[in-house]
Amino acid sequence: MRKVGSVAAYNFRGWHKNPRIIVTFALAFILCFLLSDKTVRFAHEYNTTMQLVEAFVWTFGDSNSILLSSLLLLLLFADIPFLGPGVPFYLMRIDRKIWLIGQSLYVVLATGVYLIFILFSTVLLCMSNSFINNMWSDTAAILSYSDSGKTIALPSLVKTLEMSTPYETMLTIFLLMLLYTLLMAFMMLMLNIIKGQSLSVVGVFIFSLYGFILNPQLIRAVFNLPDELMYKANVAIGWISPLNHATYNMHNFGYDLLPTLWQSCLIFILLILVCFGITLRCIRNYNFNFTGTEV
Repeated sequence: MRKVGSVAAYNFRGWHKNPRIIVTFALAFILCFLLSDKTVRFAHEYNTTMQLVEAFVWTFGDSNSILLSSLLLLLLFADIPFLGPGVPFYLMRIDRKIWLIGQSLYVVLATGVYLIFILFSTVLLCMSNSFINNMWSDTAAILSYSDSGKTIALPSLVKTLEMSTPYETMLTIFLLMLLYTLLMAFMMLMLNIIKGQSLSVVGVFIFSLYGFILNPQLIRAVFNLPDELMYKANVAIGWISPLNHATYNMHNFGYDLLPTLWQSCLIFILLILVCFGITLRCIRNYNFNFTGTEV
């Protein structure tokens, strides 16, 4: 474990004054501002307050917001599999599998740090008009029990208010986002080890495009399906689209055939383990290519 932690720590040391890392987190903050702005403006227009994490809940309960935030991982992990100047010296002292496990630990921790930053950025942007009690605000009630949420395209549903609390919902959405982004990151690592960096980027874009296309609203707009077929399409999309597995509102809360939250989490974990297992197997034949290695 000490060697694994050492590999992960070495990658984090590369964050110091790294322009790519700074730009990634700056863009993440700007994205949070743009995505949460309509929630904040809605509260100001109705002269109501919000619960501290409600902006995060309403913003990232939407599949498009999750997709946009996850795409910034392409920039955060642009140098995957992280062949820095010190890697040759690590490989002289540890085997490839230990090195890969260290890289995987870094991916998990870096993704967690990134999503925590997104959560706190969203909280920071709305905290001047918020309270911390674990109860839904008047803003949430207006959004859920009227057509206002649909008008400004916020995914606020009555079932969210009636079956959970703000902090519980926030933790669930955070977990779903974490698992989805980890799947994307491990897929990127796997494709890079197997076919190289260019294919890994293309693969992640295809993965994201697949999730974007399998969107219930897009399916309805393109095929103009009646309500009966639309329900069947929603259920099918809810099961086959990873992005919809990461979307809180696309789950079974006791009265439909959509996947439950624990089923989605289990599917994500299994897919992540499959990607990691394939990568672990392929690392034995990976051709390390170091350029400009420094002492």
